[in-house]
Amino acid sequence: MNFYTNQREESMHRKTYASIWMFVSAVTVAACAASPGDNNRENVAASNDELAFQKLEQVQYKASCDATKAKRGEAHCHSVVAVDATGKKITAAAAPVSGTLGPPDLQGAYKIPSGGGAGKIVAIIDAQDDPTAEQDLGVYRQQYGLPACTTTNGCFKKVNQRGAASPLPATDPGWAGEISLDVDMVSAACPECKILLVEADSQSILDLGAAVNTAVSMGATTVTNSYGAGEEDWEEPPTQADPQFFQHTGVAVFASSGDSGYNHPNNGTSTRTGAAFPASGSKVIAVGGTTLATSTNSRGWAEKAWNQGGSGCSHTIAKPSWQTDTGCSRKTVADISAVALSLAVYTTTVDASQGESPGWQNFGGTSASSPLVAAIYAKTGHGADTAQAIYSNTGNFFDVTTGSNGSCSGSYLCTAGVGYDAPTGWGSPNATLLAGGSSGGTDAGPPPPPPNTCAHDKCSTGSQLVSSCDACVSQICAQDSFCCNSSWDSICQGEVGSICGQTCN
Repeated sequence: MNFYTNQREESMHRKTYASIWMFVSAVTVAACAASPGDNNRENVAASNDELAFQKLEQVQYKASCDATKAKRGEAHCHSVVAVDATGKKITAAAAPVSGTLGPPDLQGAYKIPSGGGAGKIVAIIDAQDDPTAEQDLGVYRQQYGLPACTTTNGCFKKVNQRGAASPLPATDPGWAGEISLDVDMVSAACPECKILLVEADSQSILDLGAAVNTAVSMGATTVTNSYGAGEEDWEEPPTQADPQFFQHTGVAVFASSGDSGYNHPNNGTSTRTGAAFPASGSKVIAVGGTTLATSTNSRGWAEKAWNQGGSGCSHTIAKPSWQTDTGCSRKTVADISAVALSLAVYTTTVDASQGESPGWQNFGGTSASSPLVAAIYAKTGHGADTAQAIYSNTGNFFDVTTGSNGSCSGSYLCTAGVGYDAPTGWGSPNATLLAGGSSGGTDAGPPPPPPNTCAHDKCSTGSQLVSSCDACVSQICAQDSFCCNSSWDSICQGEVGSICGQTCN
């Protein structure tokens, strides 16, 4: 079964919802038709959003990096890839998988302005080598019309944890998929930014941490880490590793929160529940995961907590003074969040022995969320921000208020709600506001289009009409202001009959 539909179809503004969503019962449709106006429209939109989320969450994924291969003291990358019912990777496609999100979608959902980011460096920290990283990145950027980012033009640079071009670590297909996801997400959010890929010799905290320090020494604007393990699993305690590797004044350091839900640090050797490290680092910006779908709301997108995104309480890192939630006595993960599901990625370094094939695949995980946010921060001039800055400027984020990533008796530690919650933090970035502009609030989208008088018939959907078009339009405008302020959608068209008593043939 193909769980995806064409994104363009999903984003068409309020097309007759009864024909798009066959899941909606006849009773619901009848009830909606009988109650025209804003309340009806909101109920229909919320119902459609939830159906879209359910469809996305039906797709099965597996971890790109095998957690069982991670020894004590080693990290597990936080990327997942779509699989079929047998648990094997879906054969790669020759073009982006239908329904997956690409740069136009991500730029629209997070209101990322054009321009900006030139000369900024987003450093990506991963373990092992992806020998085709640059070539695969070229295919991704060409597919979406992004400017080339190569070693030759100075946009892309790959080094080992000591900052040298060679020798590079051994190749690992799982981490190669992670690397492809990381460089593609940075490209989607900030096409103008430079990409510095630092490949650690191994997935130990000492090697990965050394790679972070190297990235900062090489001029990184922001640093993203898409990996983690339980705090007790590292060969060096987080209380030592945190200040040694992850606290850099003037450079924002991001880390993914994990892909195993609430209170599970996402490592095969972990026996203790809680938050993953380095996401739990005292000055690290921990990035949780969301599910993102097109919507008919003013933003144009609906977002909820991803049901597998990581959150939890640190056992070792003291609670920062600026974090005031009461459910964790120490640091709470996460701080903010971004999409972690259904992302178009191109990768060719795969494990052929497992039946994997090179090409376009459907990736996810909080490994997507961290580089995406790191690139937005670099692009919008927030590369020197601390985690504390988020808590002082919460209006710069889309508040994610629905969804859960586990069982915690409804607590904010695993359940999204208004304001701060652990799965999504303060929400996902509104890049326009971060850049100093304004997009009208926490769920804002583009301003409504200008009045379009009587450019189309009242029995046809399109831009909004004005009351002077005819007497029926005037009646509808009086009862359903949306039709004359925003768009003359299928509900407005239906109200020609329910309000005016006229028939649209």
